[in-house]
Amino acid sequence: MTEADERDTPWRIHGMSVEGYRHRRQGQPCQDACAHTVRASVAVLAVADGAGSRPRSEEGARLAVDLATEHFARRAASAADRRPGKAVRELLRDAFHDVSKVFLDRTGADAADFATTLTVVVLARGWLGHLSVGDGFVVLRAGTEDGERQFHLLPQPAAASEYSNETVFLTSPDAARWVHTDCVSDNGIDGVLLSTDGLAQAALNRSTGGALSPNTSFAEAVFRSLDAPGPVTASAHEGLGTLLRSDRLTALNADDKTLLRAVLKARP
Repeated sequence: MTEADERDTPWRIHGMSVEGYRHRRQGQPCQDACAHTVRASVAVLAVADGAGSRPRSEEGARLAVDLATEHFARRAASAADRRPGKAVRELLRDAFHDVSKVFLDRTGADAADFATTLTVVVLARGWLGHLSVGDGFVVLRAGTEDGERQFHLLPQPAAASEYSNETVFLTSPDAARWVHTDCVSDNGIDGVLLSTDGLAQAALNRSTGGALSPNTSFAEAVFRSLDAPGPVTASAHEGLGTLLRSDRLTALNADDKTLLRAVLKARP
């Protein structure tokens, strides 16, 4: 973001993607990507996880987040005053259609080589929009209970079938069928975290029944480091990279890792 963009948004935004242990060991690049932008006070955050088995998935992930920030911001900025609900869901699906069309046009007959997931959050006045295809996830910080801040996992897309855990990609022939959208209207939201599945074991807890919920201690730590007033410092940036590459997180998952977070600077 430019300095003007930074002034236009009430959100402090920061994140990064780092290569996982397997890719570091093999000398391969990170196949995750993240990006964010601000237009007309609307902030758009996007993360993508390129399919490790596809030869150009690194390019696919970067293209996906670049297109998402462009097209979701354009759609949302021109309709930022939409009422939360059906109109926002339509906006999200229209933006996804734009992204998908341009992505497939640019990658052409080799589109499958660029396979990637995509998770997007739009932060506008009065509402938060969420769209996801694949296995990325979003955690919100909103409200308190007994003096403790509360964290909420937004619903994720359903599996392609009950017998398969195969991930759906932006390039999947029926990707639009598996897109999941949400619209949240809650003035208590003061933190948003997007991630690819490389952080799922660290950021989420799974109950004995299989239900997922945020790992409070992890969420508190990554939001707290962004809560300090002012621009994100070089040491804070380096600290996030150190965390994402740490032995503790690598032991949980050796995949590439992406964390993109936004915190409200101050209540109006």
